[in-house]
Amino acid sequence: MIEEQGRVVAVEPGAVWVETLRKSTCSSCSANAACGQGLMERLGVGRQRGYVRALCQLQLAVGDAVVIGVREDLLVRSSLLVYLLPLLGLLGAALLADGLGLSEPWVILGALAGLFATWLLVRWRASRVADDPTLQPVVLRALLAGGPAAS
Repeated sequence: MIEEQGRVVAVEPGAVWVETLRKSTCSSCSANAACGQGLMERLGVGRQRGYVRALCQLQLAVGDAVVIGVREDLLVRSSLLVYLLPLLGLLGAALLADGLGLSEPWVILGALAGLFATWLLVRWRASRVADDPTLQPVVLRALLAGGPAAS
C-alpha cells in the first residue's frame, strides 16, 4: 500500500477530505542539476497542496492528522489506463489511416481522432468506477496529536 500523510479538512458520512502536501524526491536524485523537474522543485512549483477524498471508518474531526493509503496495483492499472491507452489509440488510429493509404494530413487527423476517442473512453470508465469503494483511497490510521503530519 502506498501511504501519504495528511490533515483532515472536511468530514462526511463514511469519508473524509484530506489535504496532503505533494513532495518530490528531486533533492536525492543524481540528475537533479540537469533536470527540468528539479528546477521546478527548486522554484517551489512542485510543493502544492492536494485534496483527496478517502474512505474512513474512524471518528475523525477537522484538523486531525491521518495516514491515507492507495493499493499499488490500483495505481499501476490506473496509470496504464490514463497514460498508455490514449497513446495506443493515437498510434493505432495513425497506423490504420496510413494502412488505408490516406495522405499525411488525414493520418495526422486520424491519430488525433484516435487519441480523443480513447481519452473519452478513459473518462467514461473513470466516471463508471468513481464510486467503487474498492478503488478509493482509505484512511489507514490516525496519527497522535504530537505526531508528524503535513503542515
